[in-house]
Amino acid sequence: MAEVATGTTMAERRASVDLTDRRALLACQPDDPAVLAEAHRLKETALLDFGVRDSVVTSWLYAKCHHHIPTTAVETAAVVATGDGGCLLLYNPQFFVDIGLAGVRFVLFHEARHLMHRHLYVEPELRADPVFHLAAEVSINHVAMVRLASGGLPTRAVPDGTGGTVREPVGVDPHEIHRRYAEDLSGQGRKPLSYQDFVDTDLVVYRELKRMHTPLVLPIGLCIHADHVGGDIGELPTDGETVGRIVGEVLAEAIRAALRGNRIARDEVLNLVDRSEGGGDRLTRMWGTLGAVALRGETPRTRRVQWWKRWLADTLASKLREGERLVYPKKQGAVLLALGHDPMLSRRGRERTKVVLVALDTSGSMSNEVVDWITSLVGQTDGVESHWLSFDGVVMPFVPGERVYGGGGTNFQNVVDYAEGRLTIDGEPFEVQPDAVIMVTDGYAPRVSPAQPDRWIWLITDGGDDWPEHHNPPMACHRVITGER
Repeated sequence: MAEVATGTTMAERRASVDLTDRRALLACQPDDPAVLAEAHRLKETALLDFGVRDSVVTSWLYAKCHHHIPTTAVETAAVVATGDGGCLLLYNPQFFVDIGLAGVRFVLFHEARHLMHRHLYVEPELRADPVFHLAAEVSINHVAMVRLASGGLPTRAVPDGTGGTVREPVGVDPHEIHRRYAEDLSGQGRKPLSYQDFVDTDLVVYRELKRMHTPLVLPIGLCIHADHVGGDIGELPTDGETVGRIVGEVLAEAIRAALRGNRIARDEVLNLVDRSEGGGDRLTRMWGTLGAVALRGETPRTRRVQWWKRWLADTLASKLREGERLVYPKKQGAVLLALGHDPMLSRRGRERTKVVLVALDTSGSMSNEVVDWITSLVGQTDGVESHWLSFDGVVMPFVPGERVYGGGGTNFQNVVDYAEGRLTIDGEPFEVQPDAVIMVTDGYAPRVSPAQPDRWIWLITDGGDDWPEHHNPPMACHRVITGER
């Protein structure tokens, strides 16, 4: 059995490579490609060998761990939270080759149980306590030894000091931990739990280990599944891709608000731009792409950014997000129930076609560029059925490319009534419910309150009134530049 230490700190057990950085992990590969290939074969064979009885193990490792990475950055194997709701399964190729197929099955079962027990997401106090890590290992290894009928821990060959080798157990032996726990408590004159009561759950093991005079902790480098590599102990790691995506979304939303006239957002964004000056071409291109330099009245050197186009594409996509119908798989559900697991809904087939209604205010000023681009956006969105209206005092359907005629006055309520099925045109009502309504207007008309304001998108032309943004609740609203600049 691997030696169990006393007093080892979490910081001493951190790996030298960020375990959420997939590129860095893949860069740590064994020199022998045959070892890599054999380790991959053993992993896939072990997952296949779990069969129906333990198929939930395979399901957890495939569904939760989106990437299985062979790397020498870990000594044995680990599951690591990536910060975006997913996990990584890491395994040392030479370690897998050394322990053989039976050992790999044990290790994969072990790592899957960490996921099932949600050990990567326990309270920060437990994640920071090495005694809890040992308790988790004891509890899981006990279950693995019983469920897999392994008779003991995996073993691997190590030098015996005389030129030969000897098979050495790998991992934490729950029986040995219970023996040392019982000796410690008996030495204090306290009554220890029996082995079966001791291994009941990971929290029972944790509570009992805490009763020891000198609590045991996990040995260095062994099963670092819940460690945070870099940063403060107790925090969940976040991978670089997720950080970049989240930061980009936050910046994009702040700049949208700034370009809509929000002074606080404008000041914050310009302050960030000022502080990042001199940071290199990459930052300059980033701010140019996001449209931040437009807040200073500048034209980006990288390329012209028509912000309203990006804003409309993002906003429309959020209202027409692709989805799939949820169905209950009867056969699979019956199998899951027989195995004692809750059945899950599965996805099958696309949702219905999305409906977009585009209404153009013929009394406002707009260029053909605006109409042409909206036509292109809606036409290129998969699964979308588009309907087009022009309106002033009345609503008039039209086909993009046709000439649009305007009259006098503007009435938004007519568009609302038509979209909601209360108004007919030539005796024909609008018989479908739109998933999104795009209004292109100068905003000057009596204000309206649609039944589902979250589905309405207002593009306010030059010099227009952006009252929809101040509606209760606010509606998606953005100013567009209808002419060339």
